Amino acid sequence: MTLFRRDKSRTVAADRALPGRPDPLRVSPHHAVHTDRRIVPPFPEGTRTAVFAMGCFWGPERVFWQVPGVYSTAVGYIGGYTPNPTYEEVCSGLTGHTEAVLVVYDPAAVGYADLLKIFWEGHDPTQGMRQGNDLGTQYRSGAYYADDEQKTAIEATLTTYQQAITAAGHGTITTEIAPVGQFYYAEDYHRQYLSPAKNPNGYCGMGGTGVACAIGLGVREG
Repeated sequence: MTLFRRDKSRTVAADRALPGRPDPLRVSPHHAVHTDRRIVPPFPEGTRTAVFAMGCFWGPERVFWQVPGVYSTAVGYIGGYTPNPTYEEVCSGLTGHTEAVLVVYDPAAVGYADLLKIFWEGHDPTQGMRQGNDLGTQYRSGAYYADDEQKTAIEATLTTYQQAITAAGHGTITTEIAPVGQFYYAEDYHRQYLSPAKNPNGYCGMGGTGVACAIGLGVREG
């Protein structure tokens, strides 16, 4: 019971985080919708990866797997201290992780800027340690970069979007921007949770600001 009495709107300190485990959780290697595609490496030559946190990871993953040019997606945990955490541990607020989506994409077909547009518009990045009715550090907004190019793109688009949402009367963006670090895959029952084969009538509330993000319009990476 002690785990659930703490204030889960505050990030746990590293020395108070749960110890986790040395071995990763076992996950099925293939996508439940694009069944011929992998959710774990190796990925096809020429593809790149992006990692975003937008609250509950079920809904964002469904959005991204439907994007032309996206090869595969996976849900998991990132940004904390506990190695190989379980969902229950992340929910306790004692791992420091947030729920996130790994997006594997073909940059010749869809640009990173296009993915950032989906990211910014697909949730409310001003809510701090929550997203809608989901409260706690595991629901914080986050964009995690794999290289300096992605970092520059995230920071530039944050500035652009902040101007747009400020003009519309919204607050300050609280999105965590950090190196991608270790992405820990979530349990199989979360994998493509809102797919027709699993939960065709499933629900995961996603609510953006309603403000368009004027980036990623037909932009492609070289």
